[in-house]
Amino acid sequence: MDAFRYQALDAAGRTVSGVLEAETARQARAQLRAQNLFPTAVDAVDARANAGRSWARGLPSAELSLVTRQLATLLESGLTMEQSLDALIEQAAEPRTREVLTGVKIEVTAGQSLAAALGVYGNSFPEFYRALVHGGEQSGALPTVLQHLSEYLDARQALRQKTSLALLYPLLVTVVAMVVVLGLLVYVVPQVVQVFEQSRQQLPLLTRMLIGSSDVLRGSWPWLLALLAGGVFAVRALLGRSGPRRRWNAWLLRLPWLGPLVRGVNTSRFASTLAILVRGGVPLLPALESGARVMDNIVMREATVRAIERVREGASLARALGEAKVFPPLLVHLVASGEASGRLEHMLERAAQLETRALERRLAVFLTLIEPVMILLMGGVVLLIVLAILLPIMEINQLVT
Repeated sequence: MDAFRYQALDAAGRTVSGVLEAETARQARAQLRAQNLFPTAVDAVDARANAGRSWARGLPSAELSLVTRQLATLLESGLTMEQSLDALIEQAAEPRTREVLTGVKIEVTAGQSLAAALGVYGNSFPEFYRALVHGGEQSGALPTVLQHLSEYLDARQALRQKTSLALLYPLLVTVVAMVVVLGLLVYVVPQVVQVFEQSRQQLPLLTRMLIGSSDVLRGSWPWLLALLAGGVFAVRALLGRSGPRRRWNAWLLRLPWLGPLVRGVNTSRFASTLAILVRGGVPLLPALESGARVMDNIVMREATVRAIERVREGASLARALGEAKVFPPLLVHLVASGEASGRLEHMLERAAQLETRALERRLAVFLTLIEPVMILLMGGVVLLIVLAILLPIMEINQLVT
């Protein structure tokens, strides 16, 4: 069966839209008429083509968490995958969600695994999400894995919201300060310059630099915008290559403030993935392979791959992770304790919680410091502009007196 996107009129003349499954467009129209709807447009949905476009919108984080929790509940109640997806499609409120779920169901009905079907919609289901689903399918504990995955998504969304709210005020301060600075350079400085030119005196160096900046900004702003856009595009293209991206990731880990944040995010995600999969009955080696795929940092991912080889050779997980030299010592010690006590999944979950809390503390400190730093920087820029304007005025007054 194929998916069809439709628009139709109901009995009251209101326009309704959505996605349904049918063999042909004619059958889709017949289904709509059976529901007392008059179809005005019925178009086939090419799931793979739409999902593969880089600009295609993915599901919001809150919607993804809700869908995951609902799917876990439906599967745990004994429904088949097809029946569960049907129920999700029927109760989905957003057209985009219905379209994505319909495409996933079509792939599953065609014989694909759920992880492979989700891979068609990579913008909606991230790589770590698909890795966990794949591990759950391999172990036969998919409902349990999905339940824990929804809890993880909820926690990550809460942290993201907290960070976004904390960044809102510094961002507003920065935007207002930049607008003020640009206004001074574009409108105020040129008018003051006219007064200075009539005096025919040598202007201070700071004033001449300010005038030059104003002239460049007013006369070359289209080129500056083009240069900025080209720089962003060039950086993105460069980081898309494996070599430069690896060097970039390695450099990030060495930074004093940002390095621990990057390490903490990847460690928390890695430990959470392992805890969910091991608790769901996934063997350690496949769980480690899924855990390696969920990390964004290439250096840490390659270190995990080397650790997997050491475990496959017979080394303990704690020793393999310790030899990798990219994971925090806390994770290594907790894994060693879990292996010794036979409670590896519990200690992994504990490690993930501790790393998440440490990450929240680092973010709190970072956000607490960034606000006064940004205010001081912008205040310094405004002060330089004011000084550049006042210095010639003070010199003129001295000449007059």
